[in-house]
Amino acid sequence: MTILDILKLGPVMPVIVIDSADQAEPLADALLAGGIRTAEITLRTSAAIKAIEKMARNCQDITVGAGTVRTALDTQIAADAGSRFVVSPGTTPSILEGCKSAGLPLLPGAASVSEMMALAEQGYSVQKFFPANAAGGISFIKSLSSPLPDLTFCPTGGITETTAPDWLALPNIACVGGSWIAPQALIESGDFAKITNRARVAAHL
Repeated sequence: MTILDILKLGPVMPVIVIDSADQAEPLADALLAGGIRTAEITLRTSAAIKAIEKMARNCQDITVGAGTVRTALDTQIAADAGSRFVVSPGTTPSILEGCKSAGLPLLPGAASVSEMMALAEQGYSVQKFFPANAAGGISFIKSLSSPLPDLTFCPTGGITETTAPDWLALPNIACVGGSWIAPQALIESGDFAKITNRARVAAHL
């Protein structure tokens, strides 16, 4: 699958911070029950890689990727764990090389027009716009449709269930990334029924 194929699996990609790998499988089940078929597990906790491994091995109906990838080593570790794609907050040459070496699709992060153009020159026409609200919001990304008509974005950062439809209405948006579907507190408390309900709403945005 290409990164665009993955983004088109649904209108919202959950951005997940997980503290226990034991929560990975019930979390995947909850997301799938709500119609969400992809998940970005961020490498922000010591449990993240093991959680990716468990989800990739035992919940194959969900396409799991690694987020907050900052180095080539992160990319290789994510690939070894079974990650199907990686997401970076920003983009460096080492991350690009790491993804090529690992054979993983990359959703590279960019926040400025120059960064976006540089990535496009490298063949990355699908990019993560991060941090979406802080870097200019909807008005900024909307203004890129004319000068950069060949680029497609997944905005992440400060997007909520309420604002997501406004982003999704833009022609250059493939999907949005959001933490509201499966926030850390709900995962920790084991409230997977509420996560399923949130996923169901998000899947129909």
